[in-house]
Amino acid sequence: MSRLNEQKGDRDAAVSNATIGAQLAAIHAWGQGDPSKLSESHHPVLVANGDADVMAPTINSFELARRLPNAQLSIFPNAGHGGIFQYHAVFGKQALNFLR
Repeated sequence: MSRLNEQKGDRDAAVSNATIGAQLAAIHAWGQGDPSKLSESHHPVLVANGDADVMAPTINSFELARRLPNAQLSIFPNAGHGGIFQYHAVFGKQALNFLR
């Protein structure tokens, strides 16, 4: 938690309630759609999440990676929705390797 206050200037603007609502609606809609066409995508995809994400449940990441034929899955331990930021050094290396 102490890292939250390290950056004093040039911080992002606060997220509006409308934006939060739109994000939650998109996450809910993702779970309602027909995922069968995901198997038709052959593009490489890096799926990353924390093992304790309550905003976009971690099980969805496993399901997404299972349905995408060329997916790589990375689940960060003891991490929530911001797992890629908690493990920025590891994720950065994974992302660079993925993009090569």
